[in-house]
Amino acid sequence: MVSLAYLLAWPLLLALLYSGQLGAWAHAVAYALLVYLSLALVVIEHNHMHLRIWRQRGLNRVTDTVLSMFTGHASHVFHATHNANHHRYHHGPLDAARTYRFSFGDTNHLAGYLLHPAQALSVLWPLIHQWHARLKARAPAVHRYYQRQWLWVLGFHGVLATLDPVAWGLYVLVPQLLALHWLLGANYLQHAHADGRSRLQFARNFTGGVNRLFFNIGYHTAHHLHPRVHWSELPKYHLLYAQRLHASLIEASLLRYFWVTLTLGMVWPGMASRTLMTSTDKEGEQARPSLPTP
Repeated sequence: MVSLAYLLAWPLLLALLYSGQLGAWAHAVAYALLVYLSLALVVIEHNHMHLRIWRQRGLNRVTDTVLSMFTGHASHVFHATHNANHHRYHHGPLDAARTYRFSFGDTNHLAGYLLHPAQALSVLWPLIHQWHARLKARAPAVHRYYQRQWLWVLGFHGVLATLDPVAWGLYVLVPQLLALHWLLGANYLQHAHADGRSRLQFARNFTGGVNRLFFNIGYHTAHHLHPRVHWSELPKYHLLYAQRLHASLIEASLLRYFWVTLTLGMVWPGMASRTLMTSTDKEGEQARPSLPTP
């Protein structure tokens, strides 16, 4: 299983880099692979919180803990911020981190992408606290289990920082921060200038090589409408919707899109994307019903 191979490869690469025994070229290659794996692990974590890897609860809890340590945040935060918020409202007016909510409005450019993770954290963190408060009252044993995930994260970072603070900063903290930005910034890439009030036109899809490197998460419309489908099956589900999606919501290349639309579009308006939203964020602030499964 590819996900498990990545989970094994990340600590092995980390141990190699911590050893200090690699030559310059080997070090550069190993570090690049570590950063890629760090980005991929947050996607694996995302997939695991939608569709559990194992049938046994014990194995799933071990996987929760390992992913928490390797990504730098407790896996359970996906329940409050992603499953119960983003997937419930599909980037609509009640989605707390909808891209058109924040001070600059409905944007789709490089500055918006770089800023979005900080904006998203400012509104998602309160959701986590509220979710914890409800869970503590309703299911205290589960609440304690989720609290232990944070203890594992802190303990893991504490041990590695004690062993070598410079190596910890370079090989653990920096890749995990990049991965966190990638995780939250993906919301901007996949939804900025899409129509958060549409039943179908709410997400952008990336179908090229980067998508394949990250477990088909680029088939984002299909993922939203079928969140418990295994990532390997998303291409065929994407075909159910591809012909009905606006042309601007299907991109073959994430790298081309990033360079042309987000970067050059800030300089040459002709290259910038156009919003599919037809009303401001303040209009129609009511819940939108979940989409039915076709």
